[in-house]
Amino acid sequence: MATAPRPRTTTRDPQELGRRLTGWLDVRLPGARVTGVEVPSSNGMSSETLLFGLDHPDAPVRACALRLAADPAAYTVFPVYDMARQHRVMRLVAEHTDVPVPRVLWLEEDPTALGAPFFVMERAEGRVPPDVMPYTYEGNWLHSASDAERARLEEATVAVLARLHDQFPAEEAAFLLPEGEGSPLRRHVEAQRAYYAWVVDGLARSPLIESAFDWLDAHWPADEGPAVLCWGDARIGNIVYDGFEPAAVLDWEMAALGPRELDLGWTVYLHRFFQDLTVSFGQPGLLGFLGRDHIEARYTELTGHRPRAMEFHTLYAALRHAVVMLRIAYRQLHFGEVRVPEDPDTLILHRASLEAMVRGTYWSGV
Repeated sequence: MATAPRPRTTTRDPQELGRRLTGWLDVRLPGARVTGVEVPSSNGMSSETLLFGLDHPDAPVRACALRLAADPAAYTVFPVYDMARQHRVMRLVAEHTDVPVPRVLWLEEDPTALGAPFFVMERAEGRVPPDVMPYTYEGNWLHSASDAERARLEEATVAVLARLHDQFPAEEAAFLLPEGEGSPLRRHVEAQRAYYAWVVDGLARSPLIESAFDWLDAHWPADEGPAVLCWGDARIGNIVYDGFEPAAVLDWEMAALGPRELDLGWTVYLHRFFQDLTVSFGQPGLLGFLGRDHIEARYTELTGHRPRAMEFHTLYAALRHAVVMLRIAYRQLHFGEVRVPEDPDTLILHRASLEAMVRGTYWSGV
C-alpha cells in the first residue's frame, strides 16, 4: 500500500470547480476573484479539499480551504456526508475551547453550486505529517526530527485531546449521538455495525471484521466512563503543525459524543498502523514515538482521567479502520485498480494486527 499508486478519490475537474466557485462567491462578495486553485497532494479519501486565494478588499481571509462532500461518482467511503454537521462542530470547538481550529466561513448546503454541499474555512499554514509515504518512513520532516522534537510534538498533540475533552461542554455535543438506545458507546458501535453492513451489501463479508465485533461484545467495558466531545479522526496526520506545535486541527467529520478513549484508542492505533506497515517493509519506523504507555501517562497527567479499557478501544479503532479500508478496497475493485481476491480479509492491510488483537497477543508482542 505504501508504494502502490494512490487510489482514485475523485472524478471532478479542479479547474471547473474553481470557475463554479467564482460564480458562487460573486453573490456573497461581488467582484471577488478566486486565485491559485489547487488540489493538495494529501487530498482525503472521503471528502475533498480545494485550496484557493480570495482577492477582494472586504475578504474575511485571503487564503482559503474548501471542504466538499464526496463525489458520488467516486464510490464514496461513507454513505452520508453531513457538511453542516462538520461546520457546526468546528464552530462550537472554536467557541468553547482553545483547541486551534481553522476559522469557518461560509456553509453551502445546496448541491447545485459545486455538485455537493461544502463549506469554506481559513487555510492553515504549516506542515502535516505525511500519509503517503507515511511519516514513519525515512525522507520526511518528522522522521528527520530529533527524539526531543518528536517528544514535544507528541506531548502537544496529547494536550490537544486533553483540552478538547475537558473544555468542551458535553451537552453541546448531544446532537452528535446516533439514533437508537443505550449509552453513547453502545450507539457508536451499533452505528459502526450499520456502516459495515452498508460496505458489504451485495459483496463478500469479512470474517475477520465480524470476529472483531464479536470480541467487542465479549469484552465490553464494565465502566464506559463519561461521554465527551471526541474529535473522531484523532491522529497527527490531521493536524497542521507550526514547528512541532499544533497550529490547526482538521477533519472533524467523525466527531462523536462518547468516552475519551474513542480518541485515545484511535490516536494510538492509527500510529501503530503506519508503524507496523513500515516494519513489514523492512524499516525500523519510529520506535518509541506515540507509544501507548506515553499517551496514557501524559493524558492522565493532564486531565486526572486514567484511560480505561484501552485494549477494547485500540481493537475498536483497528476494527473501524478495517471497515474503512475494506470500503476503499472495494472502491479500487469498482474502478478496476485491483483484482477481486478469493478471501476478502486480504483487502485489510492490517489484517495480521487485527487478528493478533482478537487473539489477545498484539500488545504482548509490541
